[in-house]
Amino acid sequence: MATLVVALGGNAILQRGERGTAAEQRKNVDTTARQIALLVKQGHRVVVTHGNGPQVGNIMIQNEAAREQVPPMPMDIAGAESQGMIGYMMQMYIRNRLREMDLDIPVVTVITQTVVDQNDPAFSNPSKPVGPFYDKEWAEKRMKEAGETWIEDSGRGWRRVVPSPDPKFIVEGPSIKALIQAGHLVVASGGGGIPVIMSPAGRLSGVEAVIDKDLAAERLASYVGADALLILTDVPGAALYFGTPSQRWLGRVSLAELEGYQAEGHFRKGSMGPKVEAIIRFLRNGGSTGVIASLDHALPAASGEAGTVATRT
Repeated sequence: MATLVVALGGNAILQRGERGTAAEQRKNVDTTARQIALLVKQGHRVVVTHGNGPQVGNIMIQNEAAREQVPPMPMDIAGAESQGMIGYMMQMYIRNRLREMDLDIPVVTVITQTVVDQNDPAFSNPSKPVGPFYDKEWAEKRMKEAGETWIEDSGRGWRRVVPSPDPKFIVEGPSIKALIQAGHLVVASGGGGIPVIMSPAGRLSGVEAVIDKDLAAERLASYVGADALLILTDVPGAALYFGTPSQRWLGRVSLAELEGYQAEGHFRKGSMGPKVEAIIRFLRNGGSTGVIASLDHALPAASGEAGTVATRT
């Protein structure tokens, strides 16, 4: 039985143009849950990771709107809130879909912490926009009073930016691995995990940062010894010359070929770049197959028949 780590993009929970109501998110998660259940029925052992950007953004808006009535929470706690909310929906609807297929498999969510290096250069160069847009007056106030970093974002207003450090390891990795071995379907590492730093004595503390969810999914996949890492998104795969008349979707590629395309600069830093880097790291760390595909092609992607399918040779 092959173990698959399935990294879900934001479209698995919230589609473009949607407001993010509970009904919208439940509907999308239920559709996604059916894809996950079909992978299990096909004979795979599945671990699910997911994004949380819009949900954390909404939590931060709620924090700001009610800051005079309720003390606002920092980003690490907001990340934990979003993991619990999304995990609850995921485990409910995946369980329901599994039972429809006569599969009695326990589904559990693990609130996950991801260790980062406190000396990561990202902490000196915050670059990841988070939360809503505000005017210049509010941004200057927050920079002065709270020491936050804000930037003007393409004429749309001012947004806070936070560090995006590289994930090192998953704190709950041993627990997740034990649950997988016991036959559980695990939802973990939501939003890349809650970023924490570890002291020399092993003491953990949360930090104001955002971890790339796909790079964290690779750390999880490599740790649990997954056979394949499936990154499911809203495009058919990785492409060369993306967005130009010469655009070409990549099908089957070797690790060496994918590394060559990466070196040529084909994959944008804020979109496909981290996904390709995650696949490359997974293969370098011993994984057999890495796939980037659209969410609605999860089954053929798991069989290597859809998306960009990368192997070590």
